[in-house]
Amino acid sequence: MPNINDYIKWRGDLTFEASPLNEIDNMILSRFSYLPFNKISFRNKETIGSVVRKLSKFGVEEFNIAGDKPLVDNLNNCIRFKNLTLTDYVEDTDLKLEEQFAAITIHLNDKEMYVSFCGTDNSLVGWKEDFNLSFMQNIPSQLAGVKYLKEISHKYNKKIHIGGHSKGGNIAVYSAIFAGKEVQNKIIDITNHDGPGFDETIIGTEEYKRILNKIYTYIPQSSIIGRLLEHEEKYKVVKSIEKGVMQHDIYSWQVQGTKIIQMKEVTNGSELINRTIKNWLKETTPDQRKNVIDILYKVIESTDAVTMRELSSARMKSAAKMLKSYRNIDEKDRKMINKVFVGLGMAAKESIKGDFQE
Repeated sequence: MPNINDYIKWRGDLTFEASPLNEIDNMILSRFSYLPFNKISFRNKETIGSVVRKLSKFGVEEFNIAGDKPLVDNLNNCIRFKNLTLTDYVEDTDLKLEEQFAAITIHLNDKEMYVSFCGTDNSLVGWKEDFNLSFMQNIPSQLAGVKYLKEISHKYNKKIHIGGHSKGGNIAVYSAIFAGKEVQNKIIDITNHDGPGFDETIIGTEEYKRILNKIYTYIPQSSIIGRLLEHEEKYKVVKSIEKGVMQHDIYSWQVQGTKIIQMKEVTNGSELINRTIKNWLKETTPDQRKNVIDILYKVIESTDAVTMRELSSARMKSAAKMLKSYRNIDEKDRKMINKVFVGLGMAAKESIKGDFQE
């Protein structure tokens, strides 16, 4: 069944003047910020065409996931996207601050631009920052997102589309909430592709309520990541050909024409995991959650892995043994950590498998 790469092949000969921005274009542009721009010479002003020509020379191992390589190959010389201007690429990974942030601005025309926030990459510090959402009021990449959006809004006199996938979707919404009224008035829409929500203190703010009707959230039928924390906005359930946690892969989402194929509701499995995580969050304090997450990260760090690809099964087994040596974890928290380990193991396995698939 068709995904966004098939859409590019079908729709790639039409300009945005001939066919306006649609929800599949939005998916593509939100994923675009994941591409490894830090590995190429990036001038102050590039086009999608000029950048993907450089990236198309890379092997699949240079990308965050295997699906990004076909995206680049399909965008190469694609009439619809190739002349869109790229500016203001920012990338910042700080191990000390536990921050992994990247963003890029894509100019659709003289009146509109798309701000794309990168989600979690293959770095373990990126995953740690995701976990920090469970106990921190805000994480460094969210604050960086607010700063970036304010600067872009003041720099260019244009209306703004904002989007992101995974943590990038969360940052997209967070930045729109706290960028201020003047910026909010320039925002056309904010799209969250399977990114976490927020705690009730943020959802209850006037800033959030002002932009609520501009937020569009998409989650796959077995969503786990996108159902973390709270979502006040309604979400659309999209059809994925993957199973379980791997439905988070945006390349598994199915499209038809200019629309994403929708499902009526999420699966029972998604509901069960969602309840389990929410119950754990309700039954623990932020300090308790911080302790659990810090221990989990220290255990994973002990493997000397830096990326998800490096988390081999042998290293995961070694980390699991080390985890048993921690005695200051109660049984409920230990079970939660074990579930996280299983999820990380699956993600690492799929990441490694993806490296050998075109």
